[in-house]
Amino acid sequence: MSFLRKPVLAPSILAGNHANLGSALKIADADGRRWIHLDIMDGHFVPNLSFGPQTVADLRKQSSIFFDVHLMLAEPDRYLDPFIQAGADLVSIHLEPNYDHLAALKKIRGAGIKNGIVINPDTPVDGLISLLGEVDLVLFMTVFPGFGGQKFIDEVLEKVHRVDEIREHSKFDFLIEVDGGVGPEHVQPCLDAGVDVFVAGTAYYKLDTDGRRQFAESIEEA
Repeated sequence: MSFLRKPVLAPSILAGNHANLGSALKIADADGRRWIHLDIMDGHFVPNLSFGPQTVADLRKQSSIFFDVHLMLAEPDRYLDPFIQAGADLVSIHLEPNYDHLAALKKIRGAGIKNGIVINPDTPVDGLISLLGEVDLVLFMTVFPGFGGQKFIDEVLEKVHRVDEIREHSKFDFLIEVDGGVGPEHVQPCLDAGVDVFVAGTAYYKLDTDGRRQFAESIEEA
């Protein structure tokens, strides 16, 4: 279940036009992006709502790009099957809610796709340690989830660096992802900390074609 450790930019479709999310997907496809990030919010775990598995399924019909599905849900374990069946290539679940994290991670892998575990900016990494051998990706939120356009929280990179050191010492092969407020100015500090996957929403979609290309190249050709 290992990934090729190669930096990748994953545009966040949440920053696209919600009346036509397919247009945001087409931009990423036309730009040659390999991943797209889909944030699923329930209005309980985070103070916002996005969309559900039917939207993911409808978008899946339009592209073969890697679907990186991030469940920001109070009970993510209850909704794994619908998002797996909708065409997710990876499903990430948060550490903070109270459920059987290991069972949920194994269920995702058992469906033949990648899994990920996520922590918010104020969540200690200690709770992740026992799960690191069971995941394909660790996602660090670099803003408090719920809304786009927030400022990147630099202190999270200390946690990223710690988990990267554990990854190297234990010879794990999971990817490290950051999501929230990520712009071109954060690329090098994130690479230095051990980040592999850069989720960018507002910073990506506000750029013109050349700007998006340069942003991607700064990551994927590093």
